[in-house]
Amino acid sequence: MPQGQHLGFRPGPDLELSCDYLVIGSGAGGASAAIVLARAGYSVVVAEAGPWRQPEDYPSSMHGTMRDMFADWGTLVATGDSIIPVVQARVVGGTPVINSAIVVRTPADVLQSWREDHGMGDVFSEEAMGRIHDRVERELQIQTTDWAIAGPSADTMLQGLRRLGKQVHPIDRNVAGCKGAMQCLQGCKNRSKQTANLLWLPELIAQHGGTVLSCAPVHKILWQGDTAVGAQGRMREPTTRRAGAPFRIQARRGVLVAASATGTAPLLQRSGVQLPALGRFFRGHPGAGIVGVYDQPKDMHVGASQATASVHHRLDHGIKLESLSLPLELFAARVSGAGQSLITKLGDYRRCAMWVTAVRAEAEGTVRQTWWGGTAVTYAPTRKDLERLRFGSKLLAQAHFEMGARKVWPGVVGLPTEIGPDQLDAFDSAPLSNRSWTWVLSHLFGGAVMGGDPQRSVVGPDLVVRGKKQLHVVDAALLPTTLGVNPQHTIMAVAALIAERLANSSPSS
Repeated sequence: MPQGQHLGFRPGPDLELSCDYLVIGSGAGGASAAIVLARAGYSVVVAEAGPWRQPEDYPSSMHGTMRDMFADWGTLVATGDSIIPVVQARVVGGTPVINSAIVVRTPADVLQSWREDHGMGDVFSEEAMGRIHDRVERELQIQTTDWAIAGPSADTMLQGLRRLGKQVHPIDRNVAGCKGAMQCLQGCKNRSKQTANLLWLPELIAQHGGTVLSCAPVHKILWQGDTAVGAQGRMREPTTRRAGAPFRIQARRGVLVAASATGTAPLLQRSGVQLPALGRFFRGHPGAGIVGVYDQPKDMHVGASQATASVHHRLDHGIKLESLSLPLELFAARVSGAGQSLITKLGDYRRCAMWVTAVRAEAEGTVRQTWWGGTAVTYAPTRKDLERLRFGSKLLAQAHFEMGARKVWPGVVGLPTEIGPDQLDAFDSAPLSNRSWTWVLSHLFGGAVMGGDPQRSVVGPDLVVRGKKQLHVVDAALLPTTLGVNPQHTIMAVAALIAERLANSSPSS
């Protein structure tokens, strides 16, 4: 097998490549599919819009991370009756590079819904998904958080929810030798977080002769009739946005799109795909945090960014509760106030613990290509979603007070800026308006969903984009439902199963 290559940003003449399979995107889905195909003996090219950053070059600040590893400084938002920031990376390895490394197996009720409600049959059976989960957990060294480095905030939440009789647990994470440096969200400079840019993509290049293009946003897919035969784009320097070399990639056996839940549908739209469901059924796990202020230090600047979780109310109330430590510059954006009042609050940073409610929202939005070439996301949590958030926020405030917090900062317009232990019932009258809550949208799904109904799906049970040949979706855009748990493990498993089916469909040449 010839030595592979990484091709980063470059000016100059057109770049022409050919391969068996082209994978567009290098995140959880793209990297997982690419390594399966490469191990099966196929030649693979991965085209990633973002740069390839090595851990020693990861920024130490969130300012630097948003500059170097987010698209357009993280300015993508979802609009509806409010504006909600969307959390998503643009870097080789995808959002797992800057997430909290949380790994959760796909719940059985989700797979049952895909099978029965969305017409997918046994494509993603518990047995098949479990087999992939087993492999991924070995390769990414999944392990339960070492409580010695969990951090005081996570430990306080664990004890508080247990006192309230809730099921709560330390989080399983794709880490090895975590030092508790609280750099998960900036990218782990210690190489503890086991991500595709450290494992699968170097293997693709060194052992299987694959090629990774970075700083290479794909503009459109190439066709011969209705058959996808490649893609083209132009390299772009990520910080200056300077245009580089045009590139064209020929793919003999197929194109796998993993451009993210906000990128896959617009790419298909630009490429001429016209289907009733394209860009629809965009979903997510929006959430908001509650800050408890204690007499003792909780030191969110050390430990794991997230180490405690509870899915006690995943099914009955549609929420997941998590500890979330934030670096100071993000915490400052979360705390209400300005001027001297904000400075005074930030003086309590070491004594603060922030915990969040992530809502398994029923809301459905859209994602589409704009006329000027950008991406437009529309999304508005429903009244039911707001009720779920209010329930979870009150529960977290109760847990804070159970553990001795002097006060909580709800961060909700319409409530006092500070609430004491005797004011817990104030949450019952918190406004059910999206504009009153500090939502953040993560765990994105949909836009090019799979299913049996041609009016409500882009990808059929055969795992091919409807009306096309050799065109597949292998990222969160494919998923027809929310999960109620962190999605990267599910995305990796779904992508790997699709790639296995392709690898076994014809002999390798």
